[in-house]
Amino acid sequence: MIVRILGEGRYDVPEADLPAIEQLDAQLVDAMDRGDDVEFASSLSDLIGQVRHTGTLIAPDDVRTSSQVVPHEGSTLEEVRSLLAEEA
Repeated sequence: MIVRILGEGRYDVPEADLPAIEQLDAQLVDAMDRGDDVEFASSLSDLIGQVRHTGTLIAPDDVRTSSQVVPHEGSTLEEVRSLLAEEA
């Protein structure tokens, strides 16, 4: 699966590592739904760390599309909500 970290790049994450990525993503969404800024920041940091750890950075000229997009490191809950509202 190709995962894009906004402002950083795309990573090829092995299928075997997807359950951990999906669990962290679910925690991130749950924190957003509850409006929990502290848990959001922690979950985002964990998710980005997992993608970096298990994934392989893809060259910029690789044309494969991303299956999942993760906010950039340090994104706030309000920034992500605003970004999602723009896309809706």
